[in-house]
Amino acid sequence: MQRLDRLERVTDLLLVLLDTPRALSLREIANRVPGYPDGHGARRQAFERDKRLLRDEGVPVLVESVEGDDQLGYRVDPDSYYLPDLGLEPEEQAALNLAVAGVHLGEPIGRDALLKLGAGGETPLRTAAAPLVDLRSVDALPALPLLFDAVRQGAVVEFAYRGTRRHVDVAGLRFRRGRWYLIGFDRDRGEARTFRVDRIEGRPELGAASTARVPADLDVDAAFSRDPWQYGTGEEEEVEVLVDGAESGRVVAELGEEAVVRRADDGGVVVRLSVSDRYAFLLWVLDLLDHAEVLAPPAVREAVTERLLATVGAGGDHR
Repeated sequence: MQRLDRLERVTDLLLVLLDTPRALSLREIANRVPGYPDGHGARRQAFERDKRLLRDEGVPVLVESVEGDDQLGYRVDPDSYYLPDLGLEPEEQAALNLAVAGVHLGEPIGRDALLKLGAGGETPLRTAAAPLVDLRSVDALPALPLLFDAVRQGAVVEFAYRGTRRHVDVAGLRFRRGRWYLIGFDRDRGEARTFRVDRIEGRPELGAASTARVPADLDVDAAFSRDPWQYGTGEEEEVEVLVDGAESGRVVAELGEEAVVRRADDGGVVVRLSVSDRYAFLLWVLDLLDHAEVLAPPAVREAVTERLLATVGAGGDHR
């Protein structure tokens, strides 16, 4: 089971590194790929093993300088990874996707083969900076192939989401921690929104090609990379965190001034977050080490304490 979990994690890592147009720090990777340990040292060791495995299999994992404390970021160069363009027509590409799914190539080697076969050259999906379809999700996510079509065609989509009809100008699809997300301009709400694909009810209805009207200032990666704790399945809860003066500037820059509840004379701040994914929040707050303290609610404060005790009990590295 441990080997299977690692194979799944490495496959998810490959999808994320192919999906990003910029290098991601280890912290950002851990937010998007499930299965990495909590402690920084243990997480780094696990990632280095996964990176070495990908490189041993011929995947061109690049290391680039990034801004911030992490200094180094990682991505996979699609031009070096994908095979040359096979010149497939859209109908031929759809047939290839169906054939691969039909012979149960959902294991990592099958997903790898489909990515290489289907995303070569300057195809529309490559332009959208997203891999084709995670085949584990084909049966469970009937909306996903249609949403990829919407990205490719620049079409507006209509679908039911939590019991409400939504009309969305699709801007992009992204993958994080084993789940797919749709980012677009919600015409009914009049603003950019992120939707979990597995929560879309039934099959979306696509408008005509080129009917999507995505605002020019909608940055898909900026919208998706912020606040991963907001994309969970749990009930939303308001969490207050005290951050000391050593990290307050970076945290406020990351969350925005609107998250600040109050400022302390010593330079510290109290920020308030809306959390529906407690696991993603725990990863974020534990990365701040002893520079942050959860003040409320008690249940989240207790969850942080339990996670710390469990990590200590497992011999985790907390440097």
